[in-house]
Amino acid sequence: MTSLAIAEKQLADTGFLDVDIDPTLDLFEEIQKLKKEKNAIILAHYYQESEIQDIADYIGDSLGLSQKAASTDADMIVFAGVHFMAETAKMLSPHKKVLLPDLKAGCSLADSCPAPLFRQFKEKHPGHVVVSYINCTAELKTLTDICCTSTNAVQIIESIPKDQPIIFAPDINLGRYLVKKTGRDMVLWNGSCMVHEIFSLEKITKLKQRHPNAKFIAHPECETKVLDLADFIGSTTGLLKYTINNEATEFIVATESGILHQMEKASPHKTFIPAPPNNACACNECPHMKRNTLEKLYVCMKYEQPEIILPQWVIDEGRACIDRMLDISAKAGLVG
Repeated sequence: MTSLAIAEKQLADTGFLDVDIDPTLDLFEEIQKLKKEKNAIILAHYYQESEIQDIADYIGDSLGLSQKAASTDADMIVFAGVHFMAETAKMLSPHKKVLLPDLKAGCSLADSCPAPLFRQFKEKHPGHVVVSYINCTAELKTLTDICCTSTNAVQIIESIPKDQPIIFAPDINLGRYLVKKTGRDMVLWNGSCMVHEIFSLEKITKLKQRHPNAKFIAHPECETKVLDLADFIGSTTGLLKYTINNEATEFIVATESGILHQMEKASPHKTFIPAPPNNACACNECPHMKRNTLEKLYVCMKYEQPEIILPQWVIDEGRACIDRMLDISAKAGLVG
């Protein structure tokens, strides 16, 4: 049984899904009280709703969140993100209680690489070191030698001897970017993120024409044709730092639109334009990330459900690849 199936059974057994909330509650105040009462820490990804970001103890991308999860002294970790992130926190802090506000906050990229299929894929390429983007399931991490994030991916690949063949999973777009960036010929799993694959090259080109002074910045999970237009490519944290330090006052941002909240807070005098997707929406949002709400955050902290529970063998076999990533990142001086 997968960790998600275990947690879903747990919720069904407790009836947790039927909880109602008093509409008169000041949720910010109540959540702050619960944090103190339960010695809890709230970790939030940049793609969360702005109000969740504002109440979180720590906001970051995958690398920073992993580092914080590994170092926290809190008794309870409340992860406002998606399922694989909470699983990573549980692997790094197996004796702590790890909560996820909405169990259905999954990840299209993680779902694109089921562990049983990847095991067969791996068997076809014996002798290869497996590097997996951290946006993958706990079960896939048990088949991985080293994890990476978009912040440290280049350093992870370059830490591997040049004569050592590599399988990179699950994001093919990040993999292609890394092949180009490092010059390494890697075997790539064909997975992708629905958010970063939907950007419209035609609409971005027109937007750049309307804003000729704007810098176009993109996350490496975007398709190659989009990255080829970018003035800067970087992780979510990297994009944020670039907008703070660059002299430009306009930026077209090709990643999940939740990061714009932090960009606007850090540089209120600058203009940030979400890159348009190839659909009718005005901006690009991850439906999984946006499943978490302030109400769900409050309920999960009050009742301490849903809890992330991993089989011991997954923790034992999956943690090593994360530890290796964190060790390489620390030696390279990388922080989220």
